[in-house]
Amino acid sequence: MIGPMLQGAGVSLEVFFLTLLFSLPLALPLTFGRMAKNRWIRSGVTVYLLIMRGTPLILQLIFIYFAPKYFYQFLIHTFAGANGSEGFWEILKTLLLYNRFTAVIIAFSLNYAAYFAEIYRGGLESIPKGQYEAAKVLGFTRSQTFWRIILPQVIKRILPAAGNEVITLVKDTALAQVIGVAELFHAAQNAASREFSTTPIFAAGVFYFIMNWGVSLLFTWGEKKLSYYS
Repeated sequence: MIGPMLQGAGVSLEVFFLTLLFSLPLALPLTFGRMAKNRWIRSGVTVYLLIMRGTPLILQLIFIYFAPKYFYQFLIHTFAGANGSEGFWEILKTLLLYNRFTAVIIAFSLNYAAYFAEIYRGGLESIPKGQYEAAKVLGFTRSQTFWRIILPQVIKRILPAAGNEVITLVKDTALAQVIGVAELFHAAQNAASREFSTTPIFAAGVFYFIMNWGVSLLFTWGEKKLSYYS
């Protein structure tokens, strides 16, 4: 029981950290797109955010894993005979027929980037316009104003909301089992079925609790470190 569960815990941690690695920076251009003056850019990003936040993550996982495979099969049956370039189809196959773990990371990253983008936007829009004007009067450039004055305050303000999303992410890693990725909860269920015991399920619960406890402590520490911006 211990071996498979430790391996599953490792997969859960990989999903967790890789999702943060990709979704946190991806959320930034989405934020600026959502706040853009160009109506087409703003509308496009708004639709994307609505779809990602308005549909279940489990559905997005299934779609991102299976849809490219069906699309590839459609293209092969429709156009392969007319195009003799094997190299083209090999490249397309590599791009569309990714493995289950890759599908999980793509789905989680796209989903959480949408939530983080709205958190970023809320933080940016909470900063008084007067601070931008004061920085301009003092001779700061736009980039200096953002990185030295605005961003530290935004980070301070969004930490509680971001912490909630990260805690949710810890629990959502269990959804990876939907497309057959053997993360912790999947391993716990298999162990419980083999041993006719609920102990593996409780053990998995303890792991999620410890992970979320660690995340809570980290964000609490971050809020205290940035308390001078209050």
